Amino acid sequence: MTLHKTSPSRGPGSPDVTGFYDEDTGSIQYLMSDPDTGKGALIDVVMGFDPAQATTDTSGAEEILQFAQKHNIEIEWILDTHPHADHLMASSWLKQQLGAPNAIGEKVGEIAELWRDLYHLPEAFAPEKDFDRLFADGDEFKIGSLPVRVMLTPGHTLGSITYVVGSDAAFVNDTFMQPDVGTSRADFPGGSAGELYDSLQEILSLGDETRLFIGHDYGTDEREDPAWESTAAEQRRENKHLAGGTSKDAYISLREDRDRTLALPDRMLHVLQMNLRAGRPPEPESDGESYLKIPLNRFEKETS
Repeated sequence: MTLHKTSPSRGPGSPDVTGFYDEDTGSIQYLMSDPDTGKGALIDVVMGFDPAQATTDTSGAEEILQFAQKHNIEIEWILDTHPHADHLMASSWLKQQLGAPNAIGEKVGEIAELWRDLYHLPEAFAPEKDFDRLFADGDEFKIGSLPVRVMLTPGHTLGSITYVVGSDAAFVNDTFMQPDVGTSRADFPGGSAGELYDSLQEILSLGDETRLFIGHDYGTDEREDPAWESTAAEQRRENKHLAGGTSKDAYISLREDRDRTLALPDRMLHVLQMNLRAGRPPEPESDGESYLKIPLNRFEKETS
């Protein structure tokens, strides 16, 4: 059974949120629902992927669907916050199972353009065909009776978005980590530490008691168990990279120094080819099989 934990509604306008932890990638997947209507959404659900054998599996996503069915939650939306670099998204598979629309931020088109060049696949990727909705900054929609507002929060990627749901919940993608860890990396193509700082400040402006649900946690030496919920007030007061009023210049220096030490995720070059297709593999070739293309020597770390 996947480790999961529910953050219950705090009252009118407040969603129930269950986070499901994917141990292989340290990712948190969310089932968010409106207690008044039983309508819900899935956010950043993971498709299993073994990079050593290039095989996929749906067991984790199936478990989340079973949980939703058990709790009589009707899924209205399949949402992702960005094209993930460290896990394969389950969006396309979930859409096949549920018939619900899937969505991501509209700047996925600009991300696709970057990766067409990096993969040397000039005709690849058509996000407008693989996703039913490409959200712009400020777009609004509903899940059940709960209003949802989309915030563009770039930095980790140029197109990362945050979903602000109801009165007190925000799904903040790979911006914040837990306060004892700090913030997410900003060194992928299209990323920017300066833009990430601005996004973090905008998220903090949502209100002290806003529940912030992050994209990843790996535990720490002092805290073995993964965690994924905090409040804006806790992040402002305790975040390892921001507490005490860290300036933008100081943050950029800190973030870029840290990022230079980080290896690429072992799944990145595999899964981005599928995530830019909503998790769908490339079209089968003449033998009926799908193939991935991996660029060589394009991401060597600078050495000093």
